This record gives sequence, C-alpha cells and structure tokens, in this order.
Amino acid sequence: MNTTDSILNKISSAKALDFGTIFSASIELFKKTWIQGFLLQLFTVIVMLPLIVILYVPLFTFAFAQMESGYGATNVYSDFFTGASIIYLLFVFVGMFVLGAVSVALNAAFYRIMKMIDHNEKVETADFFYFLKGKHLSKTFMLMLISILIAIPAALLCYVPLLYVMVPMSFFATIFAFNPELSVGDIVKISFSIGHKKWLLNFGLLIIGSLVSQIVGMLLCGVGVLFTAAFVYHPVYLVYKEVVGFNQESGLEEIGAYNS
Repeated sequence: MNTTDSILNKISSAKALDFGTIFSASIELFKKTWIQGFLLQLFTVIVMLPLIVILYVPLFTFAFAQMESGYGATNVYSDFFTGASIIYLLFVFVGMFVLGAVSVALNAAFYRIMKMIDHNEKVETADFFYFLKGKHLSKTFMLMLISILIAIPAALLCYVPLLYVMVPMSFFATIFAFNPELSVGDIVKISFSIGHKKWLLNFGLLIIGSLVSQIVGMLLCGVGVLFTAAFVYHPVYLVYKEVVGFNQESGLEEIGAYNS
C-alpha cells in the first residue's frame, strides 16, 4: 500500500473530532508558536512588498501628474490603461502568481515548524525557508496554479461552491508540508478527501478562528493582527494531526489541552 492509499484509509476511518477540544488545543499550541506566527506574517509582508510597489507606484505617478496639471489632464489614466494595460496587468498577474507560490512555501514551512514545536524539537528561523528550494518550489507553483484554477470558477458560480472548496484548499499546504514526496495530484486528492470528511468541523474552525484572530488583533491596536493572524492555521494542523498523524504517539493532550 503506497503512502497516498494509507493516508486515504486513515481519513476514511477517522474518528469524530470535537470542535471545542480542537479549538482549546489550538489556543494552547498558539501560546507556544505565536512568535513563529508573527515571523510568518512578517516574511509574508516582506514578500508582498515588491508586488505592492509594482501595483501602486505607476498609479501614484499618474495621480501626481494629474495633480500638477490641475486635474486638467483627464486622459492620463485612459492613455495609460489603453496603451500599457495588457502588459501592466500581465506583469501584476505573474507577480501575484510567483509571490503566491512563495507564500504557499512559507505556510507549509510554518506547519512544519508547528509540528517541531509541538514535539519539543528545536526550531530555527532558517526553517521558514525549508520549502523555498528547487525540489519543493516547483510543487508550490503547481499548487498555486491549481488553487487559482479551482477558486476562480468556484467564485464565478455565485460564490457558493467557493464556500465548499475553501476547506479542502486550506489543507493544500498542510498535506504538502508533511508529505512533500507526494505528487501534486495526490496532495490535492488527499486535501479534498480530508476536507470533505471533516468539512463542517473545519469550516467552523476556519470561520471562528479567523474572527477571533482579527478581533483580538484589532483590540491590540490593529498591529496585533500580525501576532494573531497565524492562529487560523492551528486548527488545520490539529485536524491533520488527529486524522492522519505523524507515525508518532498522537493525542491532543500532548500540547496541554487538558492541563489544569
């Protein structure tokens, strides 16, 4: 039996998971990983900066040009979007695609770091760049491409299908992080299997986790979102841990969910 079949069998025979237990365990694990979660957001912002510059600098340039002319040059924007829009938009799309793939690699690395912390292993900052290597980076590009090909049609269908696919897609980076040897097709197949099997649980955890992280982050003067945003990854990790496992003794009690 290959790895994919083994994982799929574990998913099909997975035990029922309790929302409250997973959420409480996520909080306990977050207490141990919040610094690494902050670094993840920081690295993500740094990665996105080039795209922000490419996207907004030309627009600001033309805005200033229009201001200097007393807002009389009403054709500034039309000339720009008529003459260079295709090249500009293509450049922006390619930039978003590349940076999105890098973001997938960073997210996968964060899941790997969570596992290391969960199992009391030593973590270094360099671990964030574990998947930014040739043998892994090509798969992150493929996963990003598949995400786009799934998300766009789902969004066009009145967004209802998007509510469904967002759960399996949230496992792409998780499955990749702990099974990098699998093909992209198998990663997607397993993600949809676990996402479908535990859809309602994961959907609830994603929504509540996102709301909690945003509310707490805003209460911390807004900038706190950088520290709390990564909380949403913890329930996904714990569901994978309980359903698939790591060939090590599993159990939510390991991370202190039941500590008094």
